[in-house]
Formats: sequence, structure tokens, C-alpha cells
Amino acid sequence: MTSNTIADRYALGDRLGSGGMSTVYQATDGVLERTVAVKVLAEHLSDDEKFVARFRREALAVAKLVHPNIVQIYDTGVDSGRHFIVMEYVEGKSGAQLLQRDGAMRPGTAVEIAAQSCAGLDYAHRQGIIHRDVKPGNLMVIGGPAGGPPEMTVKLADFGIARAAEQTRLTQVGSVVGTAAYLSPEQSRGEEAVPGSDVYSLAVVVYQMLTARLPYEGNSLAELAIRRENERPLPPTSYEPKIPEALSQAVLKGLENEAENRYPDALSLAAALRAGLSGIAPADEASTNLIGATTAATRIAAASEPMTPTSPARPVRPRRQAPRRTAPPPVAQQEERSRSGAGGFMKALGAIVLIAIVAALVAAVILLATDAGSETELGQFVGDTVEESTQLISDFIQENSQ
Repeated sequence: MTSNTIADRYALGDRLGSGGMSTVYQATDGVLERTVAVKVLAEHLSDDEKFVARFRREALAVAKLVHPNIVQIYDTGVDSGRHFIVMEYVEGKSGAQLLQRDGAMRPGTAVEIAAQSCAGLDYAHRQGIIHRDVKPGNLMVIGGPAGGPPEMTVKLADFGIARAAEQTRLTQVGSVVGTAAYLSPEQSRGEEAVPGSDVYSLAVVVYQMLTARLPYEGNSLAELAIRRENERPLPPTSYEPKIPEALSQAVLKGLENEAENRYPDALSLAAALRAGLSGIAPADEASTNLIGATTAATRIAAASEPMTPTSPARPVRPRRQAPRRTAPPPVAQQEERSRSGAGGFMKALGAIVLIAIVAALVAAVILLATDAGSETELGQFVGDTVEESTQLISDFIQENSQ
């Protein structure tokens, strides 16, 4: 490595920025003849073999992320003991530079920066990579605010270096894997970062872009952690009344201490911010859970239904099962038995009455039609059943017709 060339390929130019972990230069790629950005790691990090090994693994993983809202990594290597990363050159300003120059931003500008950042984070999360160091200095903004072109593009930078530094448990003042104010509560407790950790950090950034203040301030990580556990941040509207109340609520939801109480993913944060800008407050916890459960059930049903070429796929509706018959309660059973007994008695009584009526009618006819009637008693034609009475009458007629 010479004073102005790395790996005999990248000619270093102006210094773009520096910090406790690295220095970034504008450079020219002598092979592909394009402008790039070269980040050279600080000497004390280059001497840490464990850090270097982790950093290289992360750099290779992040190099596979190709998204319009993520700074592309082109190359990585070592020259004369100094480790470097070659990245896409972004001709714009960082969120930190915009805050320093302009202070609080218009709500629409802040939401647009956050929404594009969410798109990049969601893509990385789906690839299994968590940024872990979301802060204004790592959001590169092209165009947009303060006289730039109206079209704005936001790109996330510094994925790999954050992961490597976190695993090395770097605790330098002003570094701590990013400024302590942007760390999620779980990261501050030393727990593993999750996608919701990036959501929290970005909510801090949005809060700062809207108010030019941080939700929590302190001189140390411990002080910040204590304040987070015991205090609630003031709504952004308390600093700037022009901020829509719904947008203020959306930001505060992203700042919940527990990851499960925040937005489930980065795209949900983006949607809530855009809705808040339009005056629509975020849904409460119960509504959010109900919508999530309904969506999951619909996806499962849709996956289980066969598709035909002539009809689009649609969720399968669960079958309605017939209600199960249950035994009636004891009182109902007694009433049912009573009704059954009464019905049987009435049937028997009806049969007896019918027999008597039939016998009487037949006997009357015989008495009127024959002479034998004068000598015959009616009772002899009444049997126990209709069939028996009919047989008695038939026998009588045959005997008297001879």
C-alpha cells in the first residue's frame, strides 16, 4: 500500500469521513475506471485477528445484498497489513450531515427517508442479515431536501462492520457498535440483535429527524438504559406542534422497550409512518394481533387449496360442522318420558273407543237388517281387539244367514 494507492488498483482521493473504526476515501478503480469509496479500517482493528476474521465473513455476506436502498460492496482485502472495503460511491450527504446543517426536517422528508431505509432493511432481514448500527451517519441521502433534486434516494451503509464489531464486544467511547443513543434496549442489555432492533434504531432516527432531539439522552450507555426503563419519551408533537399527531404516535410505537410491542417488521414501520403522515394513527395492539392472525390463517388456507387453470386461487373456507347432539338435562328427560307415557295411554284409549264404536255401528246395522237382532245382545260382538270384534260379527252373520 502506497500513500495514495491500495492493492495497486484503487487510487485514493479526498477523505470523505473518519471515525474510531475507519476512514473513508473517495477513490478511482483503475481497472473498471469508476469512482468508488474505500473504507480503510483503523490500525488497532487491523491488529485484532478475531475482529478481522469476523469482519471478512460479514463483508462477504453483505456483498451479496443487491438493493437500491443499500450501498453495494464491490471488494475487500488487505494491503500492507491494512484491511479495506471497496464500496459504491454515493454522491450525497448522510442523515447526520443533514441534521447538522438543517436541524429538524419537514415531516414528509423524514418519512420518505425512513420509508426507503425500511425497504433496504426489510430486504437485508429476509436474507438473514441485521444491520445493528442504524443511525443518521449510516443513511446516505441523494437529492431531496435543501435545494437538491426532488427525487430522493436513500442508501444504508455499514452493514458488515457493525456485526463484526458487536461480536468482538467493542466498547470504545463514541463507538459501542454505533452511538449508544440508537441502540435498542435488547442490544444495551447485551442480548442478540433481532430485526426489531433495527426497527427501534430507525424509530430513534425518525424521532431525531422530526424534532432535532433524541428520545433519550445520557452520558453513558448505563444512564440511557436506566432512562429507557423508567421514563417514556415525550411525543414529537411536544417539540413541534406541526407534526401530525398520528405520525407522532407511529414513531412512539417503534420506540417500545420490548421488541414484540414494536412493529413486526421494517415494512410495517414504513406503512405506519406513511399512514401517520396522512393522519391515520397506528392500530392498537388487539387489532394488530387480529389482523396478523387472520392473514396467517388465510395464507395457510390458500396454500392448501388446489388450483385450476380456469379459476384463480382463493382461500379455502373452513367447513361448518353440524352441531353435536347432547343429552337433554335430567328435567328435560323427565318431561320427555312423561310425554311418551301420556302418548301411549292416549293410543290405547283411542283403540278401545274405536273398537266400541265399530262394534256398535255393525251391531246396529245387523239389528236393523235382520230378525236375529231381536234375540241378540250387543255385548257379545265386542272383543278385545278390532280383529276379534270383526270375527265375532262375521260368525254371527254366517250362522243367521243359513
